[in-house]
Amino acid sequence: MRPNLLVLGGTTEATALCRALAEAGIPGVFSLAGRVARPLRQPLPMRVGGFGGVSGLVAYLRAEGITHVVDATHPFAAGMSANAVAGCAEAGVPLMALTRPAWAPVAGDRWTRVADIAGAVAALRRPRCRVMLAVGRMHLDAFAANPEHFYLLRLVDPPEGTLPFADCHVVVDRGPFTDEGDLALMHEHRIELVVSKNSGGTGAAAKLAAARRLGLEVVMIDRPALPARRELHEVGAVLDWIHHASTDLGV
Repeated sequence: MRPNLLVLGGTTEATALCRALAEAGIPGVFSLAGRVARPLRQPLPMRVGGFGGVSGLVAYLRAEGITHVVDATHPFAAGMSANAVAGCAEAGVPLMALTRPAWAPVAGDRWTRVADIAGAVAALRRPRCRVMLAVGRMHLDAFAANPEHFYLLRLVDPPEGTLPFADCHVVVDRGPFTDEGDLALMHEHRIELVVSKNSGGTGAAAKLAAARRLGLEVVMIDRPALPARRELHEVGAVLDWIHHASTDLGV
């Protein structure tokens, strides 16, 4: 029996993995949560939407004959990652996470680290300033508690409905971004402070390089805690794991 993968996606790493799987002729399904209106097309069949918790994921794995699961979701998709650990354990399906190493401060950085979104909101209880808010659209409402600031929002999709800020500007764009492009963006909007999740990787790191060059403070939101799981950081290593896991399982 050939491997039959479920890739939990939504990142540039997941897209790279899907391309590698297609080139290697390894069948599978690419799954997205459905939070982006215009997802990138993938060379594997796609499904969009949740599974219905751990029990729904287990039922899907069994019904579809999934032999391996790769969790390549965003580092802040803690709910899906936790469900993947529990669901794969219950279904007896090998699980591997394809993750990005977290960002770490380097010389010239001015980071204020906070534990979560609530910590970032608290960190903005200060006199009015111009903020680049790089946290994704799902968390914007939380920052309405600090309405005195100007907010620069960069979103993958145009916002639906009214934004919770009286003074803001929206840029609709999709990474990867460049250092010079983010530097110009911050200059244009006279940004004084950056709020960012610690997503890691290279696709969205340009804002950190730009903030460093401008000497700006960055409020950095730490990653959520996840259950223990095996992790790899390279697509090639995941392909090797699929091969060895298939051999170990006799498939």
